[in-house]
Amino acid sequence: MSEKNKVIIITGPTATGKTALAIDLAEQFDCEIISVDSRQVYRGLDIGSGKDLDEYCRNGRTIPYHLLDIAEPDHEYNLMEYCRDAEVALAQIIKNSHLPIFCGGTALYLNALLASYTLPGPPPDQAMRSLLRGKPAEELAALLKQQAPDAYEKLKDKGNPTRLLRALEMSTGQSRQVNPIGAAIEPLVIGVYYHRRDVHRRIEERLDSRLASGMIAEVEQLQRNGVSWERLEFLGLEYRYVALHLQGKLSLAEMREKLFIKIRQFAKRQDIWFRKMEREGMKIYWLDEAHRNDAGQLVEMFLGNEKLPPPAFSIKDIHYGPVTS
Repeated sequence: MSEKNKVIIITGPTATGKTALAIDLAEQFDCEIISVDSRQVYRGLDIGSGKDLDEYCRNGRTIPYHLLDIAEPDHEYNLMEYCRDAEVALAQIIKNSHLPIFCGGTALYLNALLASYTLPGPPPDQAMRSLLRGKPAEELAALLKQQAPDAYEKLKDKGNPTRLLRALEMSTGQSRQVNPIGAAIEPLVIGVYYHRRDVHRRIEERLDSRLASGMIAEVEQLQRNGVSWERLEFLGLEYRYVALHLQGKLSLAEMREKLFIKIRQFAKRQDIWFRKMEREGMKIYWLDEAHRNDAGQLVEMFLGNEKLPPPAFSIKDIHYGPVTS
């Protein structure tokens, strides 16, 4: 990829319809889609992660997609692997003479693609993990306290074996640079925008739909297939709280309410990421529901090397006032 290649990026908070917009554009402009989602990489995480593979089937054909269902759920897929796999997928799409669309809301992955990113500590040490996995948190905490007392004091969740393992790894090596593909691409970044209250409504509607569609049974099946409760909880949000419910730690109503709150908090953190990206100079074309069809015109202008208008608004300038979490 010696020359800069034009790519489209569709992003925004959770439950805003990013995939649907990306597929609409893919149909119109002969695109292939690269997922930017940290949980959709895992096989078997379908309903809870919102994979919606049926959406990729349009008018008798399947829109080509990448970085979905590429890792087993018990494998701790990381940012380094994502950047590597995204670069391979991008090269393949360009070889196919198609337009790449990156689509998703994992801001950590998106930021790593577009800008230099430094990860603290060494990459995961599988040999050390195999040796220490299964040991009680108390034993791991004692080892961390002995090996890296400063890291021990800074770690808030000393009862979480996964975080204790990572803290032990980070105490053994230096930071390393993720090599971004940002230098090889010219991106048009389109954000799907809804007012925060509408995002909350859509989150609740989607949550109830997923519960009705078998999300609890999906988590049960993952556990029967050998994915540990600890791993399910580490996968976060839907998988964490459904796992807690299945272990009898939360009632169905408690699980649903806590999960609704946590997903809203997640959407707020995404919003903070996007505001940060804008403050750092990233131009994002936010489109609300009334202007969703403008995406196609923006892409046409972008591909035709026409001068794009300034974004209609920036979310960094939007202030919602006090809200409940």
